[in-house]
Amino acid sequence: MKPTLSPYLMFSGNAKEAMEFYKSVLGGELVMKTYGESGQAKSDNEKDLIMHAELKNDSLTLMASDGNADHPVKNVGDNIHLSISGTDENEELLTKFFNGLSEGGQVQFPLSKQFWGDTFGMFTDKFGFHWMVNIASSVQKKKS
Repeated sequence: MKPTLSPYLMFSGNAKEAMEFYKSVLGGELVMKTYGESGQAKSDNEKDLIMHAELKNDSLTLMASDGNADHPVKNVGDNIHLSISGTDENEELLTKFFNGLSEGGQVQFPLSKQFWGDTFGMFTDKFGFHWMVNIASSVQKKKS
């Protein structure tokens, strides 16, 4: 198996809601375990928080957890952008991801054709995480 890089998002108590939202858009299988279920809760306040969540579809893996007293979350989303890339062969799916994930959030850069030839867009989702979607022209890719 090749090494992979998977984003791991830290939330301030709403990891369950966020991961269920991401699953509703991205599809796939979602597995979650709370601090209480894992025996790691240090207080009643932590027992229902998500200790680990993992969402996997055919091509993406997204992991998450809620911060706790030992690992507080200070600035959600400020230091990371999640990038989903593909070619125009998957334009419909990538556009669906852009539209679905940006719902309730703020689009900084609408999904549109760019000077470098790709279709690109950026937004911040309703949970405060920054996303980028890039749809490369398969014609350009074949020339390279």
